[in-house]
Amino acid sequence: MSGTSGERQAPAAEGANGGSLGSLPLLLKERIWNGSDFTGVNISLAIATWAFLVGGSTALLVGFQQGIAAMVIGNAIGLGFMILASVVASQRYGVEQYTILRPVFGLVGVGILVFTVILITEMGWSSLLAIMVGRAVTQVSNSTFGTDFGPESLMVTFFALVAIAVSWWILSRGPVTIGRFNKFIAPGLIVVTVFLMIFLVLNTSWEALLTAAPLAPFEDDRLNFALAVEFNAGVGVSWYPVMGSLARLTKTPRAALWPSYGGLLGATLIAQIVGMAAALTLGDSDPTVWMLPFGGPLLGAFILLFIAFANITSTSSIVYSTVLALRQASGNLLSRVRWAWLCAAFFVLPAILAFFPGFMYEQFMVFVTLSGAFLAPMCGAIIADYFVLRRQRVELEHLYRHRSDSDYHFSGGINWAGLGAVAAGAVFYLVIYNPVTLTTLPVFSYITASLPSAIVGAVVYYVLARALYVRRGIGGYAPAAVKVEESA
Repeated sequence: MSGTSGERQAPAAEGANGGSLGSLPLLLKERIWNGSDFTGVNISLAIATWAFLVGGSTALLVGFQQGIAAMVIGNAIGLGFMILASVVASQRYGVEQYTILRPVFGLVGVGILVFTVILITEMGWSSLLAIMVGRAVTQVSNSTFGTDFGPESLMVTFFALVAIAVSWWILSRGPVTIGRFNKFIAPGLIVVTVFLMIFLVLNTSWEALLTAAPLAPFEDDRLNFALAVEFNAGVGVSWYPVMGSLARLTKTPRAALWPSYGGLLGATLIAQIVGMAAALTLGDSDPTVWMLPFGGPLLGAFILLFIAFANITSTSSIVYSTVLALRQASGNLLSRVRWAWLCAAFFVLPAILAFFPGFMYEQFMVFVTLSGAFLAPMCGAIIADYFVLRRQRVELEHLYRHRSDSDYHFSGGINWAGLGAVAAGAVFYLVIYNPVTLTTLPVFSYITASLPSAIVGAVVYYVLARALYVRRGIGGYAPAAVKVEESA
């Protein structure tokens, strides 16, 4: 008992000093966020310059009315299955989301996904957010001081590196510090975004807005709409790597579920609609370009700098979950490395990518959709495992046992049903829609790709898990599932 007590105290102490809050399940008294707190976290995550960029990028394909429809449909779908896969189990058990993935993929399998799909995705987002800060600051400098810094200049890289440094400082002090910043950032972001919406209504002709042509569409209108929906679905599912580890800090299921969906969906849509409207009327999808002429030299500069700082808090929230995942997935390899040093190591690649701001902007839509190709079937597999096969029952003790002592060890630490489901879903996605070459099958224009690939991932997982493990009593699946199988 004394050993268990010592382990229970360690995470709390680490969290108090600004660390990761540890990997063991959080007790109710250790959870720090109520519904309003978590709503603020999600709003500050959702409203950053990247959200305006998503709206502007949507305007490349469709006009205003179709764009709103595409953003609502895409985000609602992507967020729907993403939240089921990430928030519910982590909040219920208070467990960091990549630890609670061990029943789905196995300890080694989780490590494979974390050090590939998750790490690449979050490093890409972190570098993009930092570059946006750099572009925002240089735009303000050009307007205020008459400088002539281009969108790919070294000054953009310099300020991006400054943003990374500030993000590291906030992140190294843990989720409590992140939450404190978000209490101030979230209300300010709401005010800024509502103001931009009102300014848009007062200074834009609705007739001109409704009749504005998309900036760079393809010839097929149906394909344009499907691409816009898919892009926004990819944005919705791209929240997966961070939401579970943040949700475990909430006090009740209601404080986690509805703030996740409502906060992300509502705030994202408002910011995206503003970004799309501005892009259609001003002809540029980059918010760091249109926000100054849109809001005026003084007010526009203030708004741009404020949202740039919100990008920094967004980066901190994103990287918190990812670094925590790296620590858990590495076993003993990174367990003794100080939290601040792990955070610093994460930012190495984003800092390198900051030297290529043009490339990151040009490949934004490709990056988002490629991420969705792997994250969507991951979510499908997780939903099939947790809700269908395990019936929302996870044995906490076996999450932390190693090797054959754990029901979740499977074969060599890998649940092949989980990895097989991700691979099958990703292949299905890339067959019907290749975001690199922009080639699609005709069916894509009717069903898009993210939701179907999530369904493929869920079905493949269910079939493989029952064939490989449930029949043989391996994997600690729900007893009822085993009894059904035996009676059959």
